[in-house]
Amino acid sequence: MSTAMNRWTRRGFIAGTTALSACGAARIASTRGEIDSRVDAALVEMYDTVPGARQLAELAVGMLVMPRVNEVGFFGGGAYGEGALMIGNAKVDYYSAAGASFGLQIGAQRYKHALLFMTNEALAGFRAADGWEVGVDAEYALLDKSAAVTVTTSTYNKPIYALVFGQRGLIVGASVEGNKYSRIVR
Repeated sequence: MSTAMNRWTRRGFIAGTTALSACGAARIASTRGEIDSRVDAALVEMYDTVPGARQLAELAVGMLVMPRVNEVGFFGGGAYGEGALMIGNAKVDYYSAAGASFGLQIGAQRYKHALLFMTNEALAGFRAADGWEVGVDAEYALLDKSAAVTVTTSTYNKPIYALVFGQRGLIVGASVEGNKYSRIVR
């Protein structure tokens, strides 16, 4: 019985820490105005800190900006954020990004990211999907501020680019892989 009890305790511990991590990453829903102002500030930061990001954004047919994604982990982890889909300079829809992760991890971080849709097909696929996931629903390239974004026709042949920037916290690295994006009403 003690072996079964130990197994249950480990499973319960992992499930419990995952649930607590996800709850810790989530926050009361933001208003449309809060999301809009955070998106505007995130765009300024992205253009100022990621060389070439403005040029890439000008080529994109649409861009999802997630100005605040909170991630916490203690063996299991959770992440949550809210942002806006922009076409041109207009914010046309609002989305949440939620993710869960498992493995050796401990800490918390906050980061920002943008998904740049380079083709009308990629943007239409994103908007039509219910619960769209990077890496499952579309091929993408992850670009971070450690490398300058060089815009050339031979370099940029992916339908979607992900830019991760503004990382703060104690978990090393941030990824959009595994995040599920869902439309929210604001």
